[in-house]
Amino acid sequence: MNEISKKKPLYKVNPKLHAYVEEYGRAIKLPVNYNDLLGSARESFPLTDKDGNDTLWESMLYDHTTHENLDKGLTMIYALLKAGGDTRALPHLKVDRIDYCTFGNSKPFRIKIVNLYNDNYDYFYVKKTDASRIYGLDLEHILSPNRINYFVDSDTLIEEHIAGIPGDQFINDYLDRPTVNHVRLAKEFVKFNERCFVRLLGDMRSYNYVLDITPDFDAEQYRVRAIDFDQQSYEGKKTMYLPQYFKENNPIVKLCLEHINIETARQYQHEERTLIARRLKSSRYRLKDLIDCMQEDTLSTPEKTHQLKQELADFHQSDDMLKSTSMGDVVKNHLKLILR
Repeated sequence: MNEISKKKPLYKVNPKLHAYVEEYGRAIKLPVNYNDLLGSARESFPLTDKDGNDTLWESMLYDHTTHENLDKGLTMIYALLKAGGDTRALPHLKVDRIDYCTFGNSKPFRIKIVNLYNDNYDYFYVKKTDASRIYGLDLEHILSPNRINYFVDSDTLIEEHIAGIPGDQFINDYLDRPTVNHVRLAKEFVKFNERCFVRLLGDMRSYNYVLDITPDFDAEQYRVRAIDFDQQSYEGKKTMYLPQYFKENNPIVKLCLEHINIETARQYQHEERTLIARRLKSSRYRLKDLIDCMQEDTLSTPEKTHQLKQELADFHQSDDMLKSTSMGDVVKNHLKLILR
């Protein structure tokens, strides 16, 4: 089974990557940053779920004046994220709750925004900027079937909420329901497994992805979406980029083994690679700009980079992988070899 590195460092955004996020509309001046939320909190209390279990999130409390200022800034960020900065909705939006999570590398804040007209709510996240996460987010935007919204301002990263049922919750509470179409679910997991491997996104344990369920006229359709991009091309083991090897995913892997044979699995892998290749072709200039940044960046240790290029060279049976000198090179050469 896979063992994730205990602590992945945050990698700073270098000038070339900063120019990239500016070029593609990801850089913006924010009215509230990460340190504003962290440094001005008065106290916090643990946040529990409906069954009283600890969620690993804490609800933050601020004094009245600070909360009013944060409310103005955070609702403006929401307008920038969702409506391109249109401020007409601001009078009926308010911050209902600010949560903080100490679990994981990014230590994010989760902002709950409520519409005062109908009590509908939405979330977004405020995190520390990490170059690995930016590369992961943009590769998801370019190569996956999902579009991603995020903004960067110096040391602060804003991410939209990705809706869906967390994978661990789905496995525990939904997997055995009679309405779940196991064959379609297994097919989607095989395709998700392939997407992660093709773009080298690691650590897709069950709590790092969600399932988006869409009712169809005869049965449900499923899409598995990654929600954590910290481990973009960081680890050295090839299996770290294959969700099938994480013990947390064993119940779904068992489902795949029961409903899909090897020939069908290869068909689904080929289908997914074909779709990725089409997306790559339509966004080839943007992807080239991103990979150019990655090639000149430091996103892992020399030891992990060396291990991954060796394992992928064995997988592809190609010495081209051995020419890689950075994780950006590894990603570029891996994409070329797996999609050709």
